[in-house]
Parts: sequence; C-alpha cells; structure tokens
Amino acid sequence: MAFGAESQAIEPSSSTALSKLQNLTNRASELAIQAMGMIGIRYKYGGDAPESGLDCSGLVRYVFKQVWGKDLPRTSEQISHVGQQVDTNDLRPGDLVFYNTLRRGFSHVGIYLGDNKFIHAPSSGGQVRIESMDLSYWKQRFNGARRINEPEQ
Repeated sequence: MAFGAESQAIEPSSSTALSKLQNLTNRASELAIQAMGMIGIRYKYGGDAPESGLDCSGLVRYVFKQVWGKDLPRTSEQISHVGQQVDTNDLRPGDLVFYNTLRRGFSHVGIYLGDNKFIHAPSSGGQVRIESMDLSYWKQRFNGARRINEPEQ
C-alpha cells in the first residue's frame, strides 16, 4: 500500500494518540447505541432490567454494565458524583446529563446522544425515549453533565 507525503509526516506517537481517540469515540458511541436499543421499554420506578421496566438510573446502570461491564451507583444523585464534570459545550455521546425534576438537584439522569439529544426513562406511564435538551422544560432543569471513564481493558 502506498502512502502519500501527508501520511508519512504523521509521527508514530500522534498516530497512536489518534487511534486511542478513535477507539474512545467508538466505545462511547457504543453506549449511545446500546441505550437506543432500549427505546420503548416501559418506565418502572426502581426498575433495573428491560424485561421488567427501567427508571432513569436503571437505564444508565444497565447500559454501562452491558457495554463496559461498569457498575454504577443506584440513584441518579449518587451517579452524579462519578466521573468528571463536563461543560455543556464539550458533551460527547455517552456522557451523562442530569436534571432537577423532583425539586432536588440531580434527581434525573439520561445519556447524551449528540446533537443536543439525550435518551432517558422519563416517568410513570412513560417509556424510554429520546428528547431534545433544547426544550424549555429540560433547559430550566439542567443540573450538569458528567463523563464516566471507561474501565481499563
């Protein structure tokens, strides 16, 4: 295979960094894809399995366990202490977004998908669905975002 001059100019360390970045992006996207597979699952308070229903933190915990084998705390408030804080402008698919929906901070969590959209298990009578973070309801209740580090392989 022939490489052009541009390809030869890439330092080995920078191509390794690029490869790591692509792998990280792909792994984070797997979280979003797994979460989208949960669309339509019914909401169940305290639910932590698709077969019986999921609540917001149950959805997040299930997806992270399936994709990364990572155990997260049980409640959205507890999950809000894991990983590192992310600025809204730096959100990437797989990041967690938190909301105040019960008159207390970090009472709701969803998984960011990109394009200002997130997936979550909303409330009683609802189903896992995708929503826009641009809706005034969500804008007014936004508490912040976190990025969970992928476990070392």
